[in-house]
Amino acid sequence: MYVCLCLGVTSQDVKDAIKAGAITSKQVAAETGASSQCGRCRRNSTAIIDAASDGSRPVSGTQSGS
Repeated sequence: MYVCLCLGVTSQDVKDAIKAGAITSKQVAAETGASSQCGRCRRNSTAIIDAASDGSRPVSGTQSGS
């Protein structure tokens, strides 16, 4: 499935970047180019990262204990 239509980055490309050590959407962008153009695919990249880490990565923008 395409994650980034601007650059033709697929979900497998994002997964490969994660396997190579990318743990943030910025690192995935540096590795694949995904979300480096218009940014619309950043949520998709982040969702793939979260799924790969089994949700153990903190979600930015949320506060615990609220």
